[in-house]
Amino acid sequence: MIYLSAALAAPIAGPLLYRLLHDHPRAVRFVDGFVYIAVPVLVAWHILPEAWLEQSLMTVIAVGLGAILPSAAEQLSNVLRRHTDNLALIVGLSGLILHALLEGAALVPTENGVATPFALAVLLHRVPVGLVIWWLIRPRYGATLAAAGVGSILLATVFGFSLGTDVLASIHGPGAELYQAFVSGSLVHVVFHQGRHDHTH
Repeated sequence: MIYLSAALAAPIAGPLLYRLLHDHPRAVRFVDGFVYIAVPVLVAWHILPEAWLEQSLMTVIAVGLGAILPSAAEQLSNVLRRHTDNLALIVGLSGLILHALLEGAALVPTENGVATPFALAVLLHRVPVGLVIWWLIRPRYGATLAAAGVGSILLATVFGFSLGTDVLASIHGPGAELYQAFVSGSLVHVVFHQGRHDHTH
């Protein structure tokens, strides 16, 4: 339960950090730069180990498609241009929710307990996840929806923990991995496209 509590607290730290630094221009620029770095790093962290283990480029291709397709859709139609960022953000958030569900299930103690390195890795990357969600949603949609976005991660974690390790076997497969890769790419698109417009100083 200690690891679960910490995993629930970590995403909340991101918005708190955003709020503390938001009134300081230099700090805000630092946060912006951090997000631009953190998202590709998080994507690489999630995707590259799977690609290496599977000896397959499919996950890498899925990331590329997730990043490129929204931009391609924007070039095809002015109507689509107004909605691609919103759709990419929703798709990206759904991938984070799925990942949080799997992490919650993986935090269920087994006979050997929960591996400390794994738990620490979960905690460390969840702080920037919370920050990125708030950074993307708060300027455009307000604090209420941003809080709902972060809250969805917490709910998915609790749900995954309550379902236990059975959910890992039922969801954690090639299809889920490719979906997470695709939505990770869509998050990269949103950060570098929407973020430029919403975070000008």
